[in-house]
Amino acid sequence: MYYYSLNNYLKEKFGEKVYKLSLNAGTTCPNRDGKSGTRGCIFCSAGGSGEFAADKNLSITEQINQAKDKVKDKIKTNKYIAYFQSYTGTYAPVEYLRKIFFEAVNNEETVALSIATRPDCLQEPVLKLLSDLNDVKPVWVELGLQTILDSTAKYIRRGYPLSVYDEAVENLHKIGIEVITHVILGLPNESKEDMLSTVRYVGKVTDGIKLQLLHVLKGTDLYTEYVNGKFDVLSMEGYIDILCDCIENLPKDVVIHRLTGDGDKRLLVAPLWSADKKTVLNSINREFTRRNIIQGNKLI
Repeated sequence: MYYYSLNNYLKEKFGEKVYKLSLNAGTTCPNRDGKSGTRGCIFCSAGGSGEFAADKNLSITEQINQAKDKVKDKIKTNKYIAYFQSYTGTYAPVEYLRKIFFEAVNNEETVALSIATRPDCLQEPVLKLLSDLNDVKPVWVELGLQTILDSTAKYIRRGYPLSVYDEAVENLHKIGIEVITHVILGLPNESKEDMLSTVRYVGKVTDGIKLQLLHVLKGTDLYTEYVNGKFDVLSMEGYIDILCDCIENLPKDVVIHRLTGDGDKRLLVAPLWSADKKTVLNSINREFTRRNIIQGNKLI
């Protein structure tokens, strides 16, 4: 079978490989500032999943230049995606968001804007701003759903019901915004079928998906649960098996933006095998070959 990789999608859309620059909007999260909670999601680090993002104290232009400088010896491209990765990218006054997002899209080498946020942080003024931005350059919104199971959502302290995700996807599609959904594989107490149910559900509505291995990071409440023996993490073989099943259950026009993920090695406690990215990717490719899973596109 074929799967629609991000690499294929970017080459189709922009004519060449495009590199993401991880930026920091300096926002926080309603699950941290008291609106929905104060402790964040159970797995979320103090950096708000933005350990690899630029310094929030720099201007957006300075962040872009710094991020480009870090990768200049690795890639040959003049096209970048401005990716606001840390915390909740739309959780701030709209006037502030308008300033930083337009600073990003107006950069001549920015070809698209990608914003990671929560489905419950997309009120009408924000949607209007996203629509305005999308008139200039393509905008993607990345929604951290993780799971469709109510019990797991409560356990991880996600802070909103599935219906809020559904409404957010519908509203974003109405204004022509592409939606990328984050799903975590290996959440405590979820079976393989539970994970596949989530993937099948989002596959019907999302434009892209990020499949993320559950990482246990120091300083999180998940870390406390782990060291107290409350759950086990997936083995590499177990993760790859579930990953392949997920791909086989997705429509072929859903773009797969991520096959696994990187945990900050300074914080990573488990699974330690995930730190060896080269071995993980090679193992995934071997299993793809065995199952005849091939990179393709929606036209195949």
